[in-house]
Amino acid sequence: MHKLGRGHRDKLQQFMTITGASEKVAHQTLKASDWNLEGAFDVFYSQPQVKNFTDSRHLEELFNRYKDPYSDMILVDGITLLCNDLQVDPQDIVTLVVSWHMKAATMCEFSKQEFLGGLQALGIDSLEKFRERIPFLRSELKDEQINNCAFVAEIIFASCHCPEKFFEIYNFAFGWAKEKGQKSLALDTAIGMWQLLFAEKQWPLVDHWCQFLQARHNKAISRDTWSQLLEFARTVGPTLSDYDAEGAWPYLIDEFVEYLNENGIIENGQLNDLSHRR
Repeated sequence: MHKLGRGHRDKLQQFMTITGASEKVAHQTLKASDWNLEGAFDVFYSQPQVKNFTDSRHLEELFNRYKDPYSDMILVDGITLLCNDLQVDPQDIVTLVVSWHMKAATMCEFSKQEFLGGLQALGIDSLEKFRERIPFLRSELKDEQINNCAFVAEIIFASCHCPEKFFEIYNFAFGWAKEKGQKSLALDTAIGMWQLLFAEKQWPLVDHWCQFLQARHNKAISRDTWSQLLEFARTVGPTLSDYDAEGAWPYLIDEFVEYLNENGIIENGQLNDLSHRR
């Protein structure tokens, strides 16, 4: 490492700490990614050989530690224990990212196949490695930003190294969070998920959207509304200057725009902070 500059040495050390890779692998991966740290993580975790870093016996031991005593599943108690071991709150948004990697069908449940397959794909076979991956998993929600100061719709998400990750996690969240057998997502659950997801993206209208739903809608959320809201957030600025009333938005989003205007939340092309107004 003595031949590298300080910036490269720091990235090399950070990459080795988070991934558990050797110095040689870390150096090769970072060099291949032009020393872009997030790009190197993507390369590292997308490579098939990552699976060779895991020990199937250790994976089985991890699963058995958390599995329900009466079924071959990890359920609420097991997930709570896992979160305690990882030193993360069960309500932390990173648990959604973990579930996305495991392709979990239902919130608060991991089948054996989901759990083992997800950890293997991430190159995790110990709690120590799992803890080390948490910063990387959390970063996958921060790939893109919504500019809540000088909002320019054309550059929303443009700074993202891999913007499709957030889109995939967002869309995954709908099926993951809804109750089994239901086509729609319960309103309270949807609001909770939006507040978590858009807190990461810093969408300025998220609180107003949630207040609007509670005041005017009070019904379950369809998959179409769920998907279209993300499109609305990434293409329409918070002052609505580029909102097309003739666009093919779901009626609920059109009503939301009316709500913003009727309540003075948007006035003269400006977004007013009415969060404390009664």
